[in-house]
Amino acid sequence: MNTPPRVVTIGETFGATLTLSSESIKSFATTVNDLNPLHHDETYAAQSRFGGLIASGTQPTAHFMALLATHFSTYAQPLGLEFDIKLKKAVHSGDTLTMTWRVLGAYWKASLNGDLTQLEGSIANQHAETVVTGKSTILVMPRPATQAGAA
Repeated sequence: MNTPPRVVTIGETFGATLTLSSESIKSFATTVNDLNPLHHDETYAAQSRFGGLIASGTQPTAHFMALLATHFSTYAQPLGLEFDIKLKKAVHSGDTLTMTWRVLGAYWKASLNGDLTQLEGSIANQHAETVVTGKSTILVMPRPATQAGAA
């Protein structure tokens, strides 16, 4: 039998909003060494099926995954274990993305000193179109005593 979670709350939902400019798309793609001209060359991208600059799939995905660490680190010590990400639609320059995650389940795993936590989430653009979906399993541990008072 699984022990109830001690750190997270099942059903908890959280999110963030992000707007991607052409400059951020070009900079991120350069940083991760994604040299696809769809992420760098506005003239080339304008003539493509996308009609303009699009973000590397790694960019919204990175922000989406990082949201887990950002959220849970406000009160605990998270550690990503597994991600299943599906890219559903291109993210265009100027898109405003709303990222949302929900805790589906969790249980205390004593050997890891934390809650094994299952989540699902999605990213939608400003037109309410789903651009990314994801599932994740993370470990959410209590903060070490030395950090608890510093928060």
